[in-house]
Amino acid sequence: MSKLFFTMMALSLLMGTSVYAQKSIWKTKDACLGQKPPGDIPEIFGAGILAKADTFAFDRVAFSDDGTEFYYPSNNSWFSSANAKVRYMKFKNGKWNGPFVLNEHYYAPTFSVDNQTLYFLGGQSDGKHSLVWQSHRTATGWTVPEIYLKKSFGLYDFMPTAGGNCYVGSNVHADKLKDYQDYDISELKMTATDTTVRSLGAPINTPGFDGDFFVSRDESYIIVSAKETKDYECELWISFHKKDGSWTAPVSLGPKINDGAAHRWGEYVTPDGKYLIYSTGHSPKDCHLAWVRFDNLLARLKKENLKN
Repeated sequence: MSKLFFTMMALSLLMGTSVYAQKSIWKTKDACLGQKPPGDIPEIFGAGILAKADTFAFDRVAFSDDGTEFYYPSNNSWFSSANAKVRYMKFKNGKWNGPFVLNEHYYAPTFSVDNQTLYFLGGQSDGKHSLVWQSHRTATGWTVPEIYLKKSFGLYDFMPTAGGNCYVGSNVHADKLKDYQDYDISELKMTATDTTVRSLGAPINTPGFDGDFFVSRDESYIIVSAKETKDYECELWISFHKKDGSWTAPVSLGPKINDGAAHRWGEYVTPDGKYLIYSTGHSPKDCHLAWVRFDNLLARLKKENLKN
């Protein structure tokens, strides 16, 4: 073996990174916490790994692009953040380690496009503003969360994209933070002097609550929690971005995913594009993360719905 090989390996060890940081974990048996991948019928994600008997893993999760870090919220209630924690698993020295607690009272971890920042919802609020928090990656971990956005309108499910746009669930109107029935999935634009929010309108949004979603990094599609009832039970549907900038009418992800009434939210697609992970359940007692093979379903639905 060449001196260059040994030099590269030594540098990798000194930096505390795994070989997967160079070649990616996604095509190996260790991907997705080393679990057996699901087919087109949803299965529990992280069973026996992520949660203890008195807690559950839920809401939006986040894998690093190389697949060696996994962040997720845990709690024992849907209605209080007193025991909420963001936990993480890390692949190092040939195995998955954790879970460890990253921070408390936050949820919805979301990576920046360059993976150097983590965004969160939650935290201490004055009740008059919506907050998005951020932590920055350092050589030894992550910085303490600090406020990134503080606005008088909704900033639910904040997600950045590769094109520089951001998406949120918002009621669009200032000073109506708790008017959740008025929330729309919206585009957020930030400049040096102003932040504006614009509803995506119909057909993505409806007269009721619209705020749970996942938008792909290239903005080619958006998965939404659709047909929300007053109790927020719903189905997962998908809309595609057309060349003219408009969005197709959302269509169902099908009966294998939408198999009866349930809460379904926190939708998230792994960076390799293969799997959809989401939260589901009828109450905190049966709340869990589910995952399902997604790339083939995506290709079929895209072909069927972008004919024109």
